[in-house]
Amino acid sequence: MKYSQLIWAALVLLVLNSGVAQAQTKLPPRRPGGAVPARAKLAANGEGVKDGLTMQKGRVILTELGVTNPLTADKQLLNGTTISTTGLVTAKDGTTTQINEGDHVSLSGRVTSRRAIMEADSIAKITSYDALHPGKRKKMEEAREKKEKAKLKREEEKIKAKEKAAKRKR
Repeated sequence: MKYSQLIWAALVLLVLNSGVAQAQTKLPPRRPGGAVPARAKLAANGEGVKDGLTMQKGRVILTELGVTNPLTADKQLLNGTTISTTGLVTAKDGTTTQINEGDHVSLSGRVTSRRAIMEADSIAKITSYDALHPGKRKKMEEAREKKEKAKLKREEEKIKAKEKAAKRKR
């Protein structure tokens, strides 16, 4: 009898202890309308802005350390290249290039056209697609060629049928 009372007492203490431990792990409730802690963010114009100079909407935009601002004065880059506020890039040897909408100039002085950026992006997308779906692009290309051949064959058959019809009318 004494042992059963001791067992019950131990079980009661065990249950009460687990309840107390659980109560301590809960987070305090949020107050309605309470301030949420602010996080430092840098506003980026566009997706994935790299450090360097870009022509956007007819203006040269300078991005350094993730901070983007319009270029207000001529900027000399690391390799001695100078870029003006109008987008005229003058290399150290004196050659000049006008950057167009979407072109990018790195802070080291490398000029990349929008077309080259798009080509590099396309190649990266194709490479990642091929990694995810090996052989699928080749199968799709073969299916497209097969459809094209079938279409050409149908067109040739239509032309032959028209020629036969024209011969019969004569």
